Amino acid sequence: MLSASCRASVAASLLVVAGMFPSAAETPRGRAEEPLFSQAQFMTTEATAAIDRGLAYLAGQQTADGSFGTSGNARNVAVVALGGMAFLAAGSTPGRGPYGKNIDGCIDYLLANTARTGLIAGPDGATRGPMYGHGFAALFLAEVHGMSERPQLRDKLGSAVDLIISAQNRQGGWRYTPQPRDADLSVTVCQVMALRAARNAGVAVPRETIDRSVDYVRRCQNEDGGFRYMIAEGPPVSGFARTAAGLVALNNAGVYEGGEIERGLAYLMRFPPQRQDFESQAYYFYGQYYAVQAMWHAGGAPWRAWYPAIRDQLVARQSEDGSWLDAVGKEYGTAMACIILQTPNNYLPILQR
Repeated sequence: MLSASCRASVAASLLVVAGMFPSAAETPRGRAEEPLFSQAQFMTTEATAAIDRGLAYLAGQQTADGSFGTSGNARNVAVVALGGMAFLAAGSTPGRGPYGKNIDGCIDYLLANTARTGLIAGPDGATRGPMYGHGFAALFLAEVHGMSERPQLRDKLGSAVDLIISAQNRQGGWRYTPQPRDADLSVTVCQVMALRAARNAGVAVPRETIDRSVDYVRRCQNEDGGFRYMIAEGPPVSGFARTAAGLVALNNAGVYEGGEIERGLAYLMRFPPQRQDFESQAYYFYGQYYAVQAMWHAGGAPWRAWYPAIRDQLVARQSEDGSWLDAVGKEYGTAMACIILQTPNNYLPILQR
C-alpha cells in the first residue's frame, strides 16, 4: 500500500480534480466529435503496477473448478464473470495470453453451472437474487463468444439470453428471479448489458425487448437527472450508483445523446471520486464500475476528469497483497477495480459504441 505521505498527495490531487469537473453546459454530446483516447494519456506507471498486482492476486485465488476463493460469494457466478472480464480487459483471450488459462477456467465454471432452463447460477446463486449473477455471467459469455472453440458455448449462451427475454415484465424490466413479475433498475441494467453483448456476438435479441427496457430505464429517471430504484417506489430518491448504471444501460441500448443523458451526467458530476468514498459510499465498486463506463461513453471533459480521479483513488487503496477489499469479498472488489483501471485499454467489446 502507498505511504501516508503519498496517499495525502493523492487526496490533495483529487480535491483539485473535483473542482475541475465540467458543468452540464460543458458536457459533450458524444465521443464521435473527437478521436479515441490513447492509453498512454491515462495509464500511469503506478496504475499499471496496481493492475498487474491485482490480476496476479485474482489468478492466485482461482480454484480448480474456475471459481475464485472458497468463501460463499467468491463462487457466485457474477464474481467469476467479473474476474474473467478483468483478465479480458488486460488483453488475454481464452487460451491465449498471460491469463488465457484463467479465462478458460471462468468459462468452464459458468458453463458447468448453466441449467437446462438457461439460468446461470452457482451453488450460492439463489442467496442474492439469481438474475444479478445471471446477467453478469451472460455478459461475460457473450464477450468471449467467438474467441472460444467450445461447441456448447453458443447453445448455452442462447439459452441464457432466451431466459432473459422471457423474464422481462410488462413494465420492460427485470427483478431478482427469472419470472416476469416486478422489476428494479439495478437488475434491469445487468440484463440490458448482457443483451447488448449477445447482440454484438450475433445472438438474436428482439428489438421490442430492447425498446421496452429503454422505456423502463427512462421512466426511472427523476427530475434532478438521477435515477430511482423502482418506478413504483415512494418518494423519487436519486442515487449515485443507480444513476451511473442507468446511463450505461441507455448507452448499451444505443442511446448516447439526448436530454436524459445530459441530465444524468450532470447528476453524476455532483459526486466526483474523492478519498472518503471508499469508506462511506454504498455499493462503491458497483457504482464506480458503471460510472467509469458512463464517462468513457461521454468522452471529452467528463472522461478526462473522472478517470484520473478514480484511477488514483484505487491505486492508493490497494492492499499489500494486491487485492481491494469489499464487503462482498476481496475477489469481487479486485475484479471490479481491475476492470475500472483498465478501461482505457478498450479491449472489452462491451465498451465499443
